[in-house]
Amino acid sequence: MSKRTLYAHFRTKSDLVIAHLQDLVASGATLESALTREDISPRERILGLFDRPVPDAAPVRGCPFIDAAAEFPAPESAVHAYAREQKLQMVRLVTALVTELGCREPAALAEQLVTLADGAASRAMVLGDADYGRHARTAAETLLSHALPKHGTEPDRP
Repeated sequence: MSKRTLYAHFRTKSDLVIAHLQDLVASGATLESALTREDISPRERILGLFDRPVPDAAPVRGCPFIDAAAEFPAPESAVHAYAREQKLQMVRLVTALVTELGCREPAALAEQLVTLADGAASRAMVLGDADYGRHARTAAETLLSHALPKHGTEPDRP
């Protein structure tokens, strides 16, 4: 496709990038899609952030939102703002899940888990290892086991 055709549909490069990111979100082709599944437990949704992509998936390219924010580093740019909002949405989703699981400090645990997910996605891309998330998954399991009530006990209620 020529630049001329692209700019017939998108006024600016920013508009094109945001449309692409929105399409990724709508298609479920982002890490965050694991967090909204209804067919698995909240714990498995969180751990799904670290699962190996399906075998037919495109090559690992890291996190598209981090990539976009790096390409448009000015915090006031529309692309950077959209990427930031998606990253904040990810932490909100994880916070809700760890709250549901009974975590006493859900915001802190959620930040730790999304930091692991972002780091694993970046390392998978740089190292060309689609299964790199297995290392972060082990760390996430450790974080969850230490932060959540033991199985069979009720979370403390204020």
